[in-house]
Amino acid sequence: MSEARITNLSNESNTGGPTISGITTFSGANYFVPPVGTTAERPENPEKGSIRFNTDSGHLEYYKGKENSLGNWVEVEASSEELQGGYRGVMGGGDNPSGQTNIIDYITISTLGNAADFGDLTDDREYLQMGPMASRTRCLFAGGQAFPSPNNEMDLIDYVTMSSTGNAIDFGNLVTTSNGGGGCSSQIRGIYAGGYDAPTGKKDTIQYVTMASTGNAVDFGGDLPAAVGNLAGISGPTRGIFNSGSDDNNALSYITISTTGVDASDFGDSPYKSRSNQSTGGNAVRAVFAGGGTPSPGVNSMYYLTISTLGNGADFGDLTAETNGAGAVSSPTRMVVTGGKRDNSFSVTCDYVEIMTLGNAKDFGDTTSARMCMAAGSNGHGGL
Repeated sequence: MSEARITNLSNESNTGGPTISGITTFSGANYFVPPVGTTAERPENPEKGSIRFNTDSGHLEYYKGKENSLGNWVEVEASSEELQGGYRGVMGGGDNPSGQTNIIDYITISTLGNAADFGDLTDDREYLQMGPMASRTRCLFAGGQAFPSPNNEMDLIDYVTMSSTGNAIDFGNLVTTSNGGGGCSSQIRGIYAGGYDAPTGKKDTIQYVTMASTGNAVDFGGDLPAAVGNLAGISGPTRGIFNSGSDDNNALSYITISTTGVDASDFGDSPYKSRSNQSTGGNAVRAVFAGGGTPSPGVNSMYYLTISTLGNGADFGDLTAETNGAGAVSSPTRMVVTGGKRDNSFSVTCDYVEIMTLGNAKDFGDTTSARMCMAAGSNGHGGL
């Protein structure tokens, strides 16, 4: 067998390398170095299957082809509960006694204890999406309201990489400025539904992003049954489910996350009317809605749904206190409700429940600071 040792290969003009056809085997025992660069340095129209290392995200990515306006650079995933030391919940932003905050903290859902500092959002804001916009590798934080509030809605979308810590990175922008929208996601797609902004009031629009890419949100092509703000969403294996938020009814609606161009459909009814700023968690089987700010100053009740079967919600149990505007994160077995306003005071308290077992919540630990109306997501929720 012949052997050639060559340090560099290039074409005649040194603008690229030669094309190697057929089956090529790399037999070195050390490593292979792909092209390296930032998100901004991505080639605009490379060949499908091109692979590179993104220094902004710290991950390998490959190009699927430009199939939509977001482009199709996709992160190569390598994640598991074992590799990451347990399912992680991440909570960002919110309102505290001093105003809006950019704090991000995190917990390991399987282990009781206090949250730890993760990093910061790109801006201080509250009333971000309620419900998980998270994949196994990323958590997104969308929309919100900045100081001075009210009437200062934002269109920012930030993201963090779940398995690391550090400050959030700009992802793109919502279609319009908004606060108090409902979030849900699959491994592939993140959904932002409804919300509110001062010029137009409540919204019935649904928009989406591709989780592994970065870029601006695009219209989903279908709408909620009514314009609604301060709603919450939750994810199942194929469905996203939304409550009625600040509207005076108990209707629940759902979409199929992977199917655009279709309006949300009736799912059933919750046991209670009008629960704004609810917390949501769940696994692939069951969704749990907890607390909420209506009636004021908050409630402690929880109800649950079976995600695959249309129908009404049923009582689950109670939180440890009346809770308004908490975050919530989930693993396949456990939901943790984080912070919020409890008994009309900003709180650090976190409660947890075992998702498949009805009953009252127990104490989990504390967040790093007292706040409400934060966005929260995990790498183990029901949409993954």
